[in-house]
Amino acid sequence: MEVVESVAACRAVLDRARAAGRVVGLVPTMGALHRGHTSLVDRARAECDVVAVSVFVNPLQFGDPEDIARYPRTLEHDLRVCAQSGADVVFVPSVDEMYPSWPAAPSTTVSVSGVSEAWEGASRPGHFDGVATVVAKLFTMAGPCRAYFGLKDFQQLAVVRRMASELSLPVEVIGCPIVREPDGLALSSRNVMLSADERQAATVLSRALAAGRALLEDGELSGAAVSRAMCADVAAEPLVRLDYAVVVDADTLEEVAALTGHAQETLRLLIAAQVGPVRLIDNSAALTTADDVSAVPVPTQKVRQLERIG
Repeated sequence: MEVVESVAACRAVLDRARAAGRVVGLVPTMGALHRGHTSLVDRARAECDVVAVSVFVNPLQFGDPEDIARYPRTLEHDLRVCAQSGADVVFVPSVDEMYPSWPAAPSTTVSVSGVSEAWEGASRPGHFDGVATVVAKLFTMAGPCRAYFGLKDFQQLAVVRRMASELSLPVEVIGCPIVREPDGLALSSRNVMLSADERQAATVLSRALAAGRALLEDGELSGAAVSRAMCADVAAEPLVRLDYAVVVDADTLEEVAALTGHAQETLRLLIAAQVGPVRLIDNSAALTTADDVSAVPVPTQKVRQLERIG
């Protein structure tokens, strides 16, 4: 495994791989790697000849200085995980390497209107501009490739897909299944910041999504009714402060109030809440799929079987 710290070095490694006829897979991360991340590396490893993982805590997508200060940084652990997962290249740039003007913000940024404006975009102003900017930089550095993102950050995935498509970037953006703990909690690097009680309380997010999904599968035609049911579940948990729980169009991310005329496969349930010091997000398809029921520990082969089923 090769560890590189500069944009030029990473670009050169991946350019050489493509020149040799090899397909490149890219897994962008902010580090603090867990089994959700390794599922992305597994998928890239299965579909590509060369797998590159980026580890970079992107300051542009944090609005709160305390939030970025708390974000876990575990580079030695991350490098071990990458090696064990079969990554070929790990890109670990400094902030100065990615943003030479730092601490002054870069004069050129990327903004994706529409899909970035509601939900996380409304609650975290500027967040998706930071995401789109750093991912655009990673994509231009990596060159033609397949890029792997988890479905847990569903709005982020929508933003990245829209950005790559509209800027005609030579990147195929691939969404991969949510990976959950056996009790349903979606894996997140932020979970380690929860106390034991907060960790238990956080499972209400996946339970609320399951309740909303059950209503839809039973034929509920009011998105507002589904949202109220999810909100009621979360309200019963005193350690969790709900931000939103909604049914949206999976393409536009606009809230869907009346579900008549909307095929269930076009809908997505989104939820976000504050649990102690941590903001957590989760989501689910309107229909039960492999993307929404995967849990860890799960053997890699089983994860791939579930993906094929879904």
